Amino acid sequence: LHYRAEGAIEYTALLFIPSQKPFDLFHPDRKSQVRLYVNRVFISDQLDGLLPRYFRFLRGVVDSSDLPLNISREMLQDNPTLRKIQGGLVKRLIKDLKERAGDAESYGTFWKTFGAVFKEGLYEDFERRDDLMDLARFTTTHGEVVSFKDYAARMKDGQDAIYYITGENLTAVKASPQLEGFAAKGIEVLLLTDPIDEFWVTSVNAYDKKPLKSVAESGTDLSKVKGPDDKPEEPAGDVSAVIEKLKTALGDAVADVRASMRLTESPVCLVSDTGGMSLHLARMLKQHGESDAGIRKILEVNPKHALIKRFEGLEGEALTDAALLLLDQARIVEGEAVPDPAAFARRLAKVMEHGL
Repeated sequence: LHYRAEGAIEYTALLFIPSQKPFDLFHPDRKSQVRLYVNRVFISDQLDGLLPRYFRFLRGVVDSSDLPLNISREMLQDNPTLRKIQGGLVKRLIKDLKERAGDAESYGTFWKTFGAVFKEGLYEDFERRDDLMDLARFTTTHGEVVSFKDYAARMKDGQDAIYYITGENLTAVKASPQLEGFAAKGIEVLLLTDPIDEFWVTSVNAYDKKPLKSVAESGTDLSKVKGPDDKPEEPAGDVSAVIEKLKTALGDAVADVRASMRLTESPVCLVSDTGGMSLHLARMLKQHGESDAGIRKILEVNPKHALIKRFEGLEGEALTDAALLLLDQARIVEGEAVPDPAAFARRLAKVMEHGL
């Protein structure tokens, strides 16, 4: 991008996006790589404030005659002229990216390389958030890379939210049992695997008046959405007695046990409470030394699964062992570590001994 801005403030900009990400792109101390000149005299090549941090992958030069030659880096931070130059640069960059977004292949390469950084703007830049949301792209359960606009245009009848799931990587999130009910209904789900995704989704909240909802939250109701092969469902049967047994057996290990509408094949899954911290975010914070004691983990059970129905005849130690095995299974599928591997192994061996 090469252009000259004229008017109240004049400057020339030459900016380009590298084809590969720099090795220190996510280093917290990385500065802007755009060099600032005043009347062709070099001032700084590591200036915070010339561009927002979510454009830190850009390289180039900006030359202005409206800044004094003897200006210091400290004075530049609060300089109103510099802020106006930044506003002009970002406006032009967004305009240029929107034009280039029409080329799906070229823009897809850019997004794959720098999308994880660019999404930081969704969290940080409230003023330009709508423009940045138009530029964002996401991999989905339908195997495509789509924009918010694309997703909203093909939402199912009765679907009132944009659904997403967060996780470590695409393989892990695609295998999540939390997606089973959505897949059965043909509902497309955004697959979010970058660390910043946990933060901007709670900040953005909605696109075009359609709320963003995590599939990993409890209380998801898909009954209004008609699936491609919807047939009258057989009644699931009353599992309230089983749920009470599981609550008693698991005690404080989970915040609650509930019947699930999202499960079609798996017997159980772990979800977070509505509006609470996601399980993935809790794991991320725990890896950085933070406690996950405040997270409310809810065990959802599939009332139609044969394994859940077998709990009706269990009592005592057999019930406790089976309930803890179900919880550990849900933890493993969710990507969590089993808190007591030795006890898990003993319970599994005992169940296998009785079953074989």
